[in-house]
Amino acid sequence: MRSRSWVSIAVVMAMSGAAAHAAPLGESQQAEIVQSVDGLAPDVERLGSSIWKLAELGYLEAKSSALLQADLRKAGFKVEAGAAGMPTAFVARFRNGDGPVIAILAEFDALPGLSQAAVPQKQRVPEMSNGHGCGHNLFGAASVGAAIATKQWMLKNQIKGELRLYGTPAEEGGSGKVYFVRSGVLKDVDLVLHWHPSDKNAVSRDTSMANISGKFRFHGASAHAAAAPDKGRSALDGVEAMNMMVNLMREHIPDMTRIHYVITSGGEAPNVVPDFAEVYYYVRHTDMKIVREVMERVKSAANGAALGTGTTVDFEATGGVYNMLVNETLADVMARNLNSVGGVQWSPAEWEFAKQMREQLPAGAPPLENAQKVDTTPPEKKSFGSTDVADISWTTPTVGLSTATWIPGTPAHSWQSTAQSGMSIGTKGSINAAKVLALTAAELFQSPEIVSKAKAELAARQGPDFRYEAMVGDRAPPLDYRLPPKGGR
Repeated sequence: MRSRSWVSIAVVMAMSGAAAHAAPLGESQQAEIVQSVDGLAPDVERLGSSIWKLAELGYLEAKSSALLQADLRKAGFKVEAGAAGMPTAFVARFRNGDGPVIAILAEFDALPGLSQAAVPQKQRVPEMSNGHGCGHNLFGAASVGAAIATKQWMLKNQIKGELRLYGTPAEEGGSGKVYFVRSGVLKDVDLVLHWHPSDKNAVSRDTSMANISGKFRFHGASAHAAAAPDKGRSALDGVEAMNMMVNLMREHIPDMTRIHYVITSGGEAPNVVPDFAEVYYYVRHTDMKIVREVMERVKSAANGAALGTGTTVDFEATGGVYNMLVNETLADVMARNLNSVGGVQWSPAEWEFAKQMREQLPAGAPPLENAQKVDTTPPEKKSFGSTDVADISWTTPTVGLSTATWIPGTPAHSWQSTAQSGMSIGTKGSINAAKVLALTAAELFQSPEIVSKAKAELAARQGPDFRYEAMVGDRAPPLDYRLPPKGGR
């Protein structure tokens, strides 16, 4: 078991009145880290570009994961692949004696159906069907850059502690980080840092929506749709009846609940009664209890639809995440470092690209100049997105930020965000994120009292009776959730 002597030292310092408060790094060390990240910028760009071109979906990111692992091994990290039962997950470690364990998260999964060239007009790439519309190619690359820069600083300055990078697959609906938490591979981590591509530069101080996602698979009986329709039982009828009932239910569920779905399989020919159909659902709310309750009602609608159409239905929960728990202690530290780094600066060619891209956005988008600023407006305290980082935030003090990898007003999960994630505007935003992550990690490695304060804040927010229970239950990671429906035959 790792020694906790560094905690005792912090307590003694505090009791003796020694200086134990967090403070920004000295200017020389800040410059050292920033220069280190700048020196790694070509590698960050190479990784981000390569992963953008691969555009691998959740749990299928074998090549993307291997690229990140290779750079970490080359930099001297000890890398364990296949962590927590997920082939594309990994943990990279660098230990330099006893001290805090600080982790940085890295994502790398793409989204289906967002093929797009890195140009400011809508243009699919013929050989690609997926795309990095959430910028996870940048996320993984910049996190690796931050980890390597932090390691270099630790060695040069003889900083004690352990730095880890967690390669986390399938954030988009696969809940990869949930299995990290559930398996215990994060249990000895003191603090977790992360970031996310965005259209602004800001430290995350708001919550997110908990969700449960899953696939309802209806099974019926095939028949000739014209010659013998009475012999058939349409699985698609079951899906459509379920969707109608759920849509009627929307009037009678708690405010701010989100329910959305897509039919992933509805049959193959109009003249054949389909014996299999599948619909993929998400239920979201900031209250995890409401998510569970509403999903149970959705399941009841599915059972009723099956009864009414003479079919059967089964349900597979493919994902489920908590709502994000904010840690203001860590947010204050990260905000200081984000303000130090500042916003993104574009070249004349990038400004021209940004202006052309702006024409592709809805009216009323924020000024392009906002990408050069740090957003200090009060947080909304809620977000309508969901993330599996939330499960980590309930078990380990966690803090994150966003940087402007896209021009202001760009929506995530769009062709516009995909395009910018594959060119220099995205890369420049990711380099800024790497600097903030490395600066924040460095400061926290030297601030044991902030580690203790962040843990105390987490305990207070959890409440005395908190016990982590994954929203996905005890199921294994859904490694096939992005594969085509099997048809149930």
